[in-house]
Parts: sequence; structure tokens; C-alpha cells
Amino acid sequence: MHIHILGIAGTFMGSLALIAKGLGHQISGQDEGVYPPMSTQLDEQNINYSNGYLLQDLPKADIYIIGNALSRGNICVEEILHNQWAYTSGAQWLSENVLQNKWVLAVAGTHGKTTTASMLAWILQQAGLNPSFLIGGVADNFGISSRLTDSDFFVIEADEYDSAFFDKRSKFVHYHPKTLLINNLEFDHGDIFDSIKDIQKQFHHLLRIVPDNGLVIYPPDNQNIEQVLAMGVYSAKQMLPAAEISLSEKGTTFTCKDGSVDWNLLGAHNMQNGLGAIYAAAHIGINFATASAALGTFAGVKRRLEVKYQSAYITLYDDFAHHPTAIKTTLAGLRNKIGTEEIIAILELRSNTMKSGVHQQTLAKSLSDADRVLVLRPENQDWDIDAAFAKGNLFASVDAIVTELKQIKQGHFVVMSNGDFGGIFNKIIKQLKG
Repeated sequence: MHIHILGIAGTFMGSLALIAKGLGHQISGQDEGVYPPMSTQLDEQNINYSNGYLLQDLPKADIYIIGNALSRGNICVEEILHNQWAYTSGAQWLSENVLQNKWVLAVAGTHGKTTTASMLAWILQQAGLNPSFLIGGVADNFGISSRLTDSDFFVIEADEYDSAFFDKRSKFVHYHPKTLLINNLEFDHGDIFDSIKDIQKQFHHLLRIVPDNGLVIYPPDNQNIEQVLAMGVYSAKQMLPAAEISLSEKGTTFTCKDGSVDWNLLGAHNMQNGLGAIYAAAHIGINFATASAALGTFAGVKRRLEVKYQSAYITLYDDFAHHPTAIKTTLAGLRNKIGTEEIIAILELRSNTMKSGVHQQTLAKSLSDADRVLVLRPENQDWDIDAAFAKGNLFASVDAIVTELKQIKQGHFVVMSNGDFGGIFNKIIKQLKG
């Protein structure tokens, strides 16, 4: 079957393309703004795609999978509708063609889904279960973001974003998880949700489809999650225990029952992610010692405080942080590790929620662990960004930021964006090497 994917370079759709190819289908696609790591992955897997949504690049396929970034008015979407060609969403296609009869372990929440799902897949792998998985990022232990095996277990990153322009339900309601881990729950995706209650309603729909022999795992002291649970839980539930994190020679360490994790990840948020992955694995029979030992060899995920360049004086990181809480916890973890060394936070407000100004009251505070903050002034923002940041923090272009960084001779440069930030890494690295 020929499957053509519109939006193929998105983290979910690119991962879906790999799985569809693994089933023997012919895969092609289109997207715009294509950049690593997904473009690299598609190229390595010899999946053909074209840049942009030109009608001449739209082939006649057996079915079209349409990503949620596309809407009415897109010329390819209009052509598909006009000709009444078969189309579906990525989440629905996955549900109908892959997830049937699988034990689905789903990781949901506002932050940490990619990292935690990667941890969980690695635990299952180390336990000899050879899991299938679909993750919204490239897990370094696997080198890919998705795969399909003959295992009974499927680990998936369960996103609350909508499925498609024709299906406004959250993607995760298509997955029918038996093991559900909810990392956290805050307001996000201001382009499709009006309030936290709207998001909670989608999570309630998700809880309603967890079977009675399933399990819902969640952290302590999260009022938003507790309110969702109060709407009704039809399976068993497990609150994660408290744990203490401390620095180690490798990075950080913490204990979970009869297992101890010593790894190179930083921050209490990653400890929380690890605890969730351990307890999700326990639901399918993996003991705590085995899971903890597996996390000791967890290599991380691309774009999660990933070191892109290092010299004697400068370390350059790439971090996907796209929400004030994620920014705060990432910088706090790094600060705890490096002590008084300088942190320079370089921020692109790229997500629709960040650009909208919804988080303007908490954004500046989330950067408090940074010694210097450099922010790319977003285009067409409808809020007073100058009230949140001092004039010296705001820059009109990527090149202006790179020029400013030239004056800084040592420290930790943390680039934070969920996009390619105008090719900033190539520019910074070229300057540092020069």
C-alpha cells in the first residue's frame, strides 16, 4: 500500500513513517521547515519526502495521513477533499493498524513525555522484552524514534494535542493504554485549549478507556491530576513515592525500593521521570532492581540538554524546553551540577503558547538560574514582552544573538527552543571554532 504523509517531518509523523515502512508499505511525504533530528532519521531510513506543499509533489496514494499542523486552505488538503481520496489521522491509523492486541504503555503529561517514554522503552529492552515504541524524539540508546517488533508490548508517547483538523480529540484517546503514566499536568497548547479545564477534560476521556485490569500511575501533590482522577478512574491507580536525589560522580543518584539509579541525567524532574518509568515497568512484571540498573545505562534523548559542542571554556547545549516549568527544572538541574559557573540561557519563544504571552508572568522567573538571558524577540507577538525582559535581554535576530555570544569567553550556553532556531547551532559552533 502507498501511504503519503502530510507533515512527515513532525516528531510524531516521522516516527509513524518508520513504523509504516516496517509493515512493508511504500511511504512518501511532504512537509515544510524540515530540520534534524527528524530529517536526518527520514534520510537514514531512505524515506522520500519533498519540502513544501506543492500540488505537483502530491502523488496518487492509497491513503493519506494528514498531520495536525495542516488545516483547511492547504492546497494538498483541498485536493484530497475535492477528489474524495481516503485520508485519516496519524493517531487513528496507528490505532487501527498497529496497536490492536498490544499491551500499550502510554506516557502522558505536559513535560517529560519523550524522555520518560525513552526510559521506559530502554527498561523493557534491557529486560529482554524487545518492545515496539513510538517516541516524539530520537532516543540515543536506540538511535531512532520508533520501531515495530513482534513484542506484545508497545511504549508510546501520549500527546494531548489534537489529532487532525477533522478530529479535534487528543491523539492519546486513540491509543487505548493498559498502563498509563501521567507525568504532570499544566496549561499548555494555548492555540487549541482555552483553559486547564479543557485539558483536564481530555485527560478524563483518556482515563475512561483504561481497562479495569489496567493501571494509572501519577506523581504526588499535583492538584490538576488529582482533579482529573476525582472525575472517575476505572482501573487501579498508583501514586509515585517521594525520593531524594543527590549528586554523584556520574551525575545524580536516587533509590527506588530495592533498586538504585546512578546516571548522568540531572535534576529532580528527571528523577521523577525515572520513577514513573520504573513503576510503569513494574506493572508488566519487571522488578525494581532490573529497571533501576537499566536506567543506569540510559543515554538520554536528543535535544534534552544535549551537548552540541564543548571546549575548555564553553559548553553548548541544545534543549527542547518549551514551557516555563521545563525551563526552570532544566536550568535548576544544571545549576546544581556546575555550581557557580556561568549559565547563559538563549531562548526562542516558538510554540504558539509561548508566543501568545500566556506564560508572561512566569517566563522571566523560570530563567532565574541563568546568569545571562538572551531572547529572540518573536514576530507578531500580541503582548508586552518588554515588560517581562530588560532591553539588554531582547534581540531582533539570531545573528545579533550570535554576535553577543562572541563577547562571552566562558560558561554554559543553553539554547532552548522546540524548533531549529534559525540555524543558530551552526552559527555558534562556527564562531567558537573560529
